[in-house]
Amino acid sequence: MSEVDDWRAALADAGELTGPIVEGILAEHGDRGQRAVEAASEGRVKQYNDFTVVVGHEDEYIVEDGNCNCQDSQYNLDPDESCWHAIAVDVAERVGEVDHHDMYYSEVRDFL
Repeated sequence: MSEVDDWRAALADAGELTGPIVEGILAEHGDRGQRAVEAASEGRVKQYNDFTVVVGHEDEYIVEDGNCNCQDSQYNLDPDESCWHAIAVDVAERVGEVDHHDMYYSEVRDFL
């Protein structure tokens, strides 16, 4: 299987984004994939003690076990599709770009 066919496995093996892996993400997810790559590359995937959060342009979105609390995920996608926030978590985890915080997001969220 080529990198384009299975980008998650290729990314886990490579540990970094390469041209063919990005092409695979874009081929499978289009614009959502592009936004995910940008978010992961910009350090917008945050891991707290209780949640993984992706910082969007208008809000922060909680991603747990591949599920997201965004409206796109809840209303627009089929069950086998992922929103860009969930894809960003997949990418960031595989390239070591998750920003870890030793605190609870529920405590941080109260200040936002």
